[in-house]
Order: sequence, then structure tokens, then C-alpha cells
Amino acid sequence: MNLSEKYDLNVVKWFTIMSSVYLVIGTLIGVYIAAELAFPYLNDLGTDLPYFQFGRLRPLHTNVVIFAFGGSALMAAAFYIVQRTNQVRLWSNKMAWFTFWSWNTVIALAVITLPLGLTQSKEYAELEWPIDILITLSWASYLYNFVMTIHIRDRNKVPHVYVANWFFLGMMVMVTYLHVVNNLSIPVDWFKSYSIFSGVQDAMIQWWWGHNAVGFFLTAGFLGMMYYFVPKQAERPIYSYRLSVIHFWALMFGYVWLGAHHLQYTALPDWAGSLGATISLAMIIPSWGGALNGILTLSGAWDRLREDYILRFLIMSLAFYAMSTFEGPVMAAKNVNALSHYTDWTIGHVHSGALGWNIMVASGALYHMIERMYNIKLNQKLLATHFWIHTIGTVTYIVAMWVSGIMQGLMWRAYDEYGTLAYTFAESVSAMHPYYVMRASGGVLILTGALIMLANIVITIRKSNSLQTASA
Repeated sequence: MNLSEKYDLNVVKWFTIMSSVYLVIGTLIGVYIAAELAFPYLNDLGTDLPYFQFGRLRPLHTNVVIFAFGGSALMAAAFYIVQRTNQVRLWSNKMAWFTFWSWNTVIALAVITLPLGLTQSKEYAELEWPIDILITLSWASYLYNFVMTIHIRDRNKVPHVYVANWFFLGMMVMVTYLHVVNNLSIPVDWFKSYSIFSGVQDAMIQWWWGHNAVGFFLTAGFLGMMYYFVPKQAERPIYSYRLSVIHFWALMFGYVWLGAHHLQYTALPDWAGSLGATISLAMIIPSWGGALNGILTLSGAWDRLREDYILRFLIMSLAFYAMSTFEGPVMAAKNVNALSHYTDWTIGHVHSGALGWNIMVASGALYHMIERMYNIKLNQKLLATHFWIHTIGTVTYIVAMWVSGIMQGLMWRAYDEYGTLAYTFAESVSAMHPYYVMRASGGVLILTGALIMLANIVITIRKSNSLQTASA
């Protein structure tokens, strides 16, 4: 019996394909808005076509990369892993398809409404309330189907729930809670609503949501991928199952406290920001424990990295995860925050996580699933090319933003001998130009890598279909 006969994999295949398509679209938009910052005349197109202005496209880029690409990768991986680790088909294949079509409908609506400026004007540009309700239904179907699939397993054959499922479950439950609370609003009409929160309370809710979107959607869920695909690709058991459980509970209890560190030196009470910074620093320990757990899974199998580029994607992602989860807590400390916040250093930090951790671990997971589901090897030259282009592009991007961010912070608080600001804001913007060009160049490399990935997946699927036709 092959995988397709034993499990429900068609929906996984389509989520995998759509994830790779959305990565191309999201990085294409990202390259364009990076070019708008490097060459501001490109933004002048918005005089007649406001849909191409930076303020409209930046939230679209964020939503496509995080929720379209990242969300589709998470759904593909979750539905694949929950079946394999529990040795049972999905509880409802029809509900899985409802999740697929409703999620993609949300994405299509986002592509329409965000350039039109129809948002709640919240962090990450939350969509208007009718779309928020559709998101809730789609996510609830995803969560319920996942839980029920675990529930119907044969407990004699599978007595324990593998840790990857716990990370996915923690992500699903918390994101449900976050989405509902952050979007509590009073509708005015179909395209307008007002949040029930205001002032500093609204800021706190938004950053409670924003940082937990990072902590649960972009960390816990992708760690679920890591804890399954690294051992499978390395053909080794996870280095320490006990450490993985400690990692899970530390993240679940710790991450929910961190959002306030984004509001240092604001109207938020000082104790709240200090608490967020303190727990942020403590989170280095479980985060590095998880990264080491994944990396040390290769003990006795390091030679596999010479030839296995899927494994390289997965292990390199863990190196970026370790770096990002050290840099973030350091930036949360008040003295560092005074220099770093509102500068490009924050952008560099976000993208070291997004490009280095999220895209690389998701790429490794998508490649692994494609090879297993279609029972055929990917083009290894394209795989290697994608790895190196993406790695070089990511390093180019984040180095540019680190340098420009620290320069911004220093220029903004430099004083002359008379006690007045040494530089105007316009001078600091002008000084950023070479780094913005460097950032856009890194983005072009990342977009090229995404195109190579999509091409490799399409070629592999077509080759598999041709072989099946020939053997029929």
C-alpha cells in the first residue's frame, strides 16, 4: 500500500503547491517595495495608482508571506504529520478541503482589499470584519480536524502523541484566541469597523497579538515541522525527546508575556515593559535548547550534509532560529531597545527569523513532502542552487539592515556641542540609500530562489505524473 492509498494526501499536495506559489508572490511584492525605499521615484506611480504605494503594498507583502505562504506550509505539514505520526487518515477529508478553499479565499480577498486600503489599520493590517469571520471559520475547521484525527488513532498502536503534534496544537489554540481577541470590534458597515480597545490598551493588545503571532504562528508551528522533518530526513531519532517536551512547555508559558517589550518608553506602564524584557531574556534558554535538540539529532550523521540539501535547509534554519532567539531578547533590553527600536535593525531581526528560520525550515519540509508524496527525487542541482542563492540573499539582506539600523539609531540621537540634534531626519534617510539598495539586491536573490523552488516542484510533479502514465 503506497502513501496515497493509506492517507489523505491530495489536500496536502495542493497546500504544498500553493505555499510555493505564494512564496514567489510574497517575495516579488517584497522586492518591489524594497526597491521603492531605495528608489523613491517608484512610489510616485502611486499618484495615479495608489494601489502600488508602499503603504498599501507593505501590509500585502506581510500577509502573503506570513499567512499565505507560511499558513499554507503549516497546514500542509500539520495534515501530513498528524496522519503519519498517528497512523490514521484525516478525521474528515471534506473538512480539510473546506480549510483549503476557505483559506485560499481569505488570501484572494486580502489581495483585493489590502491594496484598496480596506483594513482596520492594526499591526499586520488586519482585514475587515467579514473576512475576519471567514478566517475564524477556516482556522476552526483546521484545528478541529487536527484534534479529531489525533482522537481517533488506535491507542494500542500509538499510545503517545508525538511532540510535533503538541507544537502544532499549541499554535492552533493560541492563534484562535489571539485572532478573536485582537479583532473584537464594532461593525459600522461592510467595510468599516472600530476596535473595542483604544489608546494604550489597544497598543498592548496589538503587541500581545503581534509578538504571539511570531511566537506561536511563526515559531511553535514551524517547530512542529522541525521536530518531525529533521529526524525523518536525517533518519535518526530526535536527540532528546525529554528536552523537546521541556522546550514545548517553556514556549507555551513564556511567549505570552513578551509583547510589552515592543512598547518600551511609551505610555505603557514601565513595569509591563520591564516584565516583557525580563521574560524575553529568560526565553533564550528554551529556544537554544530546542535549536540544539534539532542540530544534535545529526550526531553520527553529519556526513549526510555533504549530499543532502533538504537536510541542509533544515539545519541552516536552526542556526538562524538560534541567532534570532538570541538577538530578539537582547533587543528587548531597555538600553538596547532605546537604540534599536523604530530602526531598520528591527527589520533585519524580523527577516533573519522570517528568511533564515521560517522560509528555510518550510522549504526543507515542503521538499521532503514532495519527494515522499510523489515518490520521486527532486532535481538536486536546482535544490543546491536554491539553497546557496537563498542563504546568500538572506545574509545580504540582514547585514544591510543591521548596519543601516544601528547607523539610524546613532544618527537620531547624536547631538552637537550646542545640545541640538546633529542630523536632520532627511539626512538619516539619505544615509540609508546604499543599504536599501543592498537590501533590495538580497531580496532579488531570495525571489530567484523562490522561483527555482517552484520550478523544481513543478518539474518533479510533472515527471512523476509522466512515469505513472507510462507504467499504467
